[in-house]
Amino acid sequence: MPESKEPVSSSSAWPPMRQPLRWLWVAVAVIVLDLATKALASSQLGYLQPVEVLPFFNLTLMHNTGAAFSFLATHPGWQRWFFALIAIGASVGLTIWLSRIRADEKVLAISLPLIIGGALGNLYDRLVHGYVVDFLSFHVAGWYYPAFNVADIAITLGAIGLIWESIMGDRRRRKAHRTTA
Repeated sequence: MPESKEPVSSSSAWPPMRQPLRWLWVAVAVIVLDLATKALASSQLGYLQPVEVLPFFNLTLMHNTGAAFSFLATHPGWQRWFFALIAIGASVGLTIWLSRIRADEKVLAISLPLIIGGALGNLYDRLVHGYVVDFLSFHVAGWYYPAFNVADIAITLGAIGLIWESIMGDRRRRKAHRTTA
């Protein structure tokens, strides 16, 4: 019987990762670091009073009732619960995804908890304060990038990892299939 020339899917090429939920420690670390830095910023910085660290970087305490780039921040308050539901749904979905990853998906094993931790760090702020605490502010030539926090950094790094895994993971699986075929 001739061998199949179809590409091998990740589900058949690699065994499931043993104990993938152990990677949730990354999410816990993100949450702890995020909440600690937000508490420090809130206790040490005056609201909207920039503290110059570098010519292009300030620590500036801000409260964001919206999402990324203050999306929906000007609305009357419903967005708090909308973004909370998104954070909860995304965290549950990503945790389920994490529980099903394969042994070769190490980047994915780190990326998913980074996003989960960032989402839950910002969720805490939304539920407790009604806004997200932001304090990292970059600027150049009078243009200011929207302020952000450690949770936002984790979400961004996790998203980059997902993109990386979607591109490089497919290549890795094809290469592994060629070497075993």
